[in-house]
Amino acid sequence: MANTTLTRTFGTPSSTKTGTFSFWLKNLSSSGGGIFNNYGDANNRAILYISNSQIDYYDAATGTSISGTPQYRDTNGWYHVVLRIDTTQSSANDRTRVYVNGALQEATYGHTYNLNENSYMFTAGTPFVIGRDNSSGGSGDHLNAVISHFHYCDGQSYAPTVFGSTDSTTGEWKINTSPSMTMGNQGFTILKDGNTITDQSANSNNFSLGSGAITKTQDCPSNVFCTWNPNYRGTRQDLTLTNGNTFIAQQNSGDSSVSGTIAVSGSGKYYWEQRIAQVDGTNAAVAGAMHSTEDWNTTPTEVYGNNNTFGVRSNGNAYKNGSNLGSVTAATYNNDILGIGFDVDNARVYLWRNGVAQNSGNAIITGIDTSKNWIPFGIQHGGARVTTSTNFGNGYFQTTAISSAGTNASGNGIFEYNVPSGYTAISTKGLNL
Repeated sequence: MANTTLTRTFGTPSSTKTGTFSFWLKNLSSSGGGIFNNYGDANNRAILYISNSQIDYYDAATGTSISGTPQYRDTNGWYHVVLRIDTTQSSANDRTRVYVNGALQEATYGHTYNLNENSYMFTAGTPFVIGRDNSSGGSGDHLNAVISHFHYCDGQSYAPTVFGSTDSTTGEWKINTSPSMTMGNQGFTILKDGNTITDQSANSNNFSLGSGAITKTQDCPSNVFCTWNPNYRGTRQDLTLTNGNTFIAQQNSGDSSVSGTIAVSGSGKYYWEQRIAQVDGTNAAVAGAMHSTEDWNTTPTEVYGNNNTFGVRSNGNAYKNGSNLGSVTAATYNNDILGIGFDVDNARVYLWRNGVAQNSGNAIITGIDTSKNWIPFGIQHGGARVTTSTNFGNGYFQTTAISSAGTNASGNGIFEYNVPSGYTAISTKGLNL
């Protein structure tokens, strides 16, 4: 959602004092940006936003401000956020409350709403914008995140337990996909089980696309997919990640690296696809690159000289623990899609190129120590640079949907080519199949 904004203009609300916003957020960076805001002018606006990985709230019309204390740096998991405004509450700190994963957020309060004061967040006739700080009226800091199950209940003060609950087995906060709510005049439900911005409540309070594009993702609060992790990089940290942290952009020469967000070990069979858009040099890891999380404080800088790594280099050779295993695929790439199958059960790695098995269908790497935790990584070594777009199962290469979905018996993830029998995507659901 890096450049995407959604917008509509509120009509007459059921209340200018009470309302509840609930949504699930996958924050893809620590750079911050506006989550949503209602904007009249510089002195009349209200906004919920991320700053330095913290969730803050500000109403310029009243001077109300809340600075969240926790820092939400996890780019893998989903956060459930509830903004609960009710200026009829006798306790000042209860008039604006932010909950994250069911817990009241620790915060520093500036001026709080006065008793029965109107909140500018509920003002009619001004643009309500999701995905950007609209403080300049037309541009601002975009939110680099994914949003799901966005509800606004006009005139209602709801606890987070309306929208989620604690799993009795895992202790994790989980989504309630069909909450019982009173919506009020301006209430809405969007981005539920898909990317529709048509209001899915009975109100028909539909949104319009203000900028960017809306990309549907399989990644959701109930099933988190692996992506590249901006918080887990090598020392140079200059690989550019975009498109939901699935696209690694070409950079200047030097050693750079980034790891994935989900590791695998012990058992299971996992599949993902990488489209090779550009290769400059022969030292870059192009596919199947993984390293042991137990042996690195940061990610390795190349696949052919480091122990406890394996993968395919851009010269077409496979490597394991720094040893060259020989050629397994051609070394010329023109937007080729490489499919990687990591068979943890049998400690083997297989490679497909545009759906065709490489190395005569034999494993390209064998004998992996599957007692370790292995995590995908992408690198740029010295003058060798590679631009790749990875489909971990969301069904997209950057913003382009796959052209024809292959078969996938696991039902977990969407891929360009047929997923090998017994394999699934690297996701929280995939880890538990």
